[in-house]
Parts: sequence; structure tokens; C-alpha cells
Amino acid sequence: MVVDQLSDAGVDRLFHALADATRRDIVRRTVDGEHSVSGLARHYPISLTAVQKHVAVLEDAGLVVKHRHGREQRVVGNHDALRRAQQLLDELDRLWHGRLDRMGTLLDEDSRGGTT
Repeated sequence: MVVDQLSDAGVDRLFHALADATRRDIVRRTVDGEHSVSGLARHYPISLTAVQKHVAVLEDAGLVVKHRHGREQRVVGNHDALRRAQQLLDELDRLWHGRLDRMGTLLDEDSRGGTT
């Protein structure tokens, strides 16, 4: 189970990183290929320092990998981390749908006068 493979702190970092629209956009851009941090910063109405902080949050969550290429900081999306995030969301979706199905069954039984 994917949820069991990630610590609570890891799941928190993942969802915290994805909770921000700028960070989600950075992930979308870097999944398609490598970008410099300064190149990414040109797409946002915020400072280079703010973009660097967003990239640091994404890197801490494992969603992007940053490395130096000459004088540039380069960023690329981590496909494995995104697959893990998708698996986690799929697993949570199955869990909640299962719970909702069971609750619906209980409500149907109750409305027919059955006991639980």
C-alpha cells in the first residue's frame, strides 16, 4: 500500500508542496523538461528568490530534482515522485469510495427497516 510506504511527514510535505498554484505550475513545466530557475522565474509575477523558495519546497517533497549546470541552477520534474503521488491519490480515492459504498449499504438497510 502506497500510503504505508510514505511517512505521515512525507505525505504532508507532498500535499503541502502541491497545495500552491505556483508550485503546481512549476511541476507541470519541469515534467516536460529541464528548466533553469531563472527561466522559470520569468513566468511568474514574483521575485527570483520567491521562485527559488518554491523550488526548494518541491525539492524537499521530492517532486523535482535540482542540480547545477555551470552557473545555472537547473530543475527537472521527478516522474517517480509524481507516480507515487498519483498512486497515493488513487489509493485514497478507492478507500473513500469503499467507505461511501458501505455507508450507502447501511443507509439502504436502515431505510428498509433492517438492523445493523
